[in-house]
Amino acid sequence: MVSIAPAGAPEADRLPRTEVVLVRCGDRTVGAYVTGPDGVRYRPVVDVTALGVAALATIALTAAALGAGVALRRRPAIGSVSMGPGGWVSLRGTGVPPLRPAAPRPWWARILKANRLVVQR
Repeated sequence: MVSIAPAGAPEADRLPRTEVVLVRCGDRTVGAYVTGPDGVRYRPVVDVTALGVAALATIALTAAALGAGVALRRRPAIGSVSMGPGGWVSLRGTGVPPLRPAAPRPWWARILKANRLVVQR
């Protein structure tokens, strides 16, 4: 829409008219209708408080997940391993690794009551 004003009219009369109507929910402004020469448009208001709470909650959940992951991480059975001259292996800062429990016997060995063929000490 083009407004044509007389030559002696002030600048405000020559510009197209725009109006803003606020939309409220209680005391909070939730948006605005902007009417102008190109039609009516609705502009929502960004709720900074809700955005901040969502960001803070995301950061807290991420920190909790990382903390749980670090707390539940399994320690390695041996310390650092390095290769020495001549091909020998060096285990530093560690004792004898704990033995892990043997795998359960297969079902057929339990049914047949089979004995192991390894020497038991």
